[in-house]
Amino acid sequence: MKTMTCKQLGGACDKSFTADTFEEIAEMSKQHGSEMFKKADPAHMEAMNKMMELMHNPAEMQAWMAERRAEFEAL
Repeated sequence: MKTMTCKQLGGACDKSFTADTFEEIAEMSKQHGSEMFKKADPAHMEAMNKMMELMHNPAEMQAWMAERRAEFEAL
């Protein structure tokens, strides 16, 4: 089991997620992001806007995901 925070995964808070695989932890982060979107949490909305900008460049997005995966694997 490995643990990463919302901030480590591109979010805005220190909420922790624990999972066996990067895919599981990414899904937990995505669900948390959806909850924060529904609440219109300002800090998370800013983080989501940054992610949306990143998504406009597929190569940058892939590099960003690879960095997060490498961080997870190194834990």
